[in-house]
Amino acid sequence: MSFEPTIPSTGLTGWAFLQATYDRQFEHFNKDPILERDNEYFMENISKVKTAEDLVSDYRLLDVALNAFGLASEIDSKAMIQKVLEDGSEADDALANKLGDDRWIDFTNAFGFGPGLVPVTGLTYRMQEIADKNVVQSFEDAVGQQDVSMQISLYAERELVDLVTFDDEGEELSITGQWLNIIGQPQLQTMMQTALGLPSDLALLDIDQQVGIMQDAAKKRFGSDDLTMFSDPEQLTKLVNTYLARTELDAYSGSTSSGALALSLLQA
Repeated sequence: MSFEPTIPSTGLTGWAFLQATYDRQFEHFNKDPILERDNEYFMENISKVKTAEDLVSDYRLLDVALNAFGLASEIDSKAMIQKVLEDGSEADDALANKLGDDRWIDFTNAFGFGPGLVPVTGLTYRMQEIADKNVVQSFEDAVGQQDVSMQISLYAERELVDLVTFDDEGEELSITGQWLNIIGQPQLQTMMQTALGLPSDLALLDIDQQVGIMQDAAKKRFGSDDLTMFSDPEQLTKLVNTYLARTELDAYSGSTSSGALALSLLQA
């Protein structure tokens, strides 16, 4: 990319600058000629794709499709990608449901190649949504090249509220379901654990134990374990700022995370 986002410092100071200049920086980034050509190619050719094999066989199309969901690093895993697309997500044993990362579920749902489904690659508005997501994700990736914590913060501002409010059928999530969705998104899991002062090794525990520990920590830190509280902009800002402050502190003091610390949380 010819335009690199400007982030003058780390932590809350750098975040404040990025927030204040986001619209201008994003506008410049959106005009990147490589990005424009890739999206133009995607929109001109995606309607010709009728099967999962068609998509994985076209590197440029697949690159845009994967990047829109933050999965660009997986582009060489073509057999797995094709299997994810062909399985869909409705069956419990579908590959997307087994990978432990909900981005794969969003990815396969976006194209409709699963059993009994009709591909939606011919619906211009649906494919334009993917092209637009590619731009946003690319900008966040560029931010991440300079500061990963700010990339995660941008992602949280964009996705967190939707992820903890409704399931794929549009039904309101239970509180447990909210936390499972957080754990299913690696970036948000990292953010939440850091903001709550929990060790990264928490992920080694049984998922029910993880949920319980995170819920208890949220009640102490934010006064509730109901994640829909972050639909309040002030609460979301508090979460992001806490995460960034803790990340900056950890960078200076060194990580204290350990398997023993994760175990101690259960024993406390």
